[in-house]
Amino acid sequence: METTAGLTFRDATGADVDALVALVESAYRGDDSRAGWTTEADILDGQRTDPEGVRAVVESPDSRLLTVERDGLLVACCQLEHRGTHAYFGMFAVSPVLQGGGLGKVIIAEAERIARETWGVTEMHMTVISVRDDLIAWYERRGYRRTGQMTPFPYGDERFGIPQRDDLQFELLVKPLV
Repeated sequence: METTAGLTFRDATGADVDALVALVESAYRGDDSRAGWTTEADILDGQRTDPEGVRAVVESPDSRLLTVERDGLLVACCQLEHRGTHAYFGMFAVSPVLQGGGLGKVIIAEAERIARETWGVTEMHMTVISVRDDLIAWYERRGYRRTGQMTPFPYGDERFGIPQRDDLQFELLVKPLV
């Protein structure tokens, strides 16, 4: 457990799964997500994640699902997965009512530090839905670069949501961690 800027970072446990699912859903889907700027409610309906998916990340030996707490309350989370020379950053969610106040910047910087120090990785990778220009711009301001490398959105698999448009795909973003 580590503390940074009044935040407590710790690895998630099975007991956190339901709260983490609720946090991720609130940050991206449904009307609650509109309180923040990371909402995907206009491009995707349905779920963003489910208890099985979160539990799989918690239990994976190559992943860490970091919970971020302030005053004992869950305010954010992110996944770090060790993939050889790089780490994958995913499942990043900040409570919608706390978005826009600099919390995300602190969390991503701490996640990068943890990945670099824990695994000795030299890059962080992530995938972002390519039409999320505002979100991609935010990551670019944090040092990530667009690669143009796309992977298809899993149309037809409602575990990832119900698309409201037919042009969704994921773009790989990369940042050196040296």
